[in-house]
Amino acid sequence: MTQEFPAPSRPNAAAAYRRRLTAKQMEAEVFVRANRAIRAADIAEPLPRARAIADNRRLWEAVRSAVLDPTNALPPPLRAQIAGVAIAVLRECDAASPDLDFVAEMNDLFAAGLWQ
Repeated sequence: MTQEFPAPSRPNAAAAYRRRLTAKQMEAEVFVRANRAIRAADIAEPLPRARAIADNRRLWEAVRSAVLDPTNALPPPLRAQIAGVAIAVLRECDAASPDLDFVAEMNDLFAAGLWQ
């Protein structure tokens, strides 16, 4: 009679990947994921398009709120610049025909900055 041993458990690859990321890199990943949806929204049906725009709006509203928080440790001039970008992206997301290329470019720039 052979003895059966449980198969070695393999950690979830995504969870292992996330454990290796810094907080800034995890934030960058949020922008990357949002950007995938925005890029796909250009050719998407109305509901997925609306969802991608709404998700990006929530992301940028969180960014705006974070930099307007008086306890935020970033230098005030940088916080003001980020808030300005957030307001521009939010305005675009709220437009009847949003410029998704602009939104995607801002997502790309912020993701790249956070990865540094």
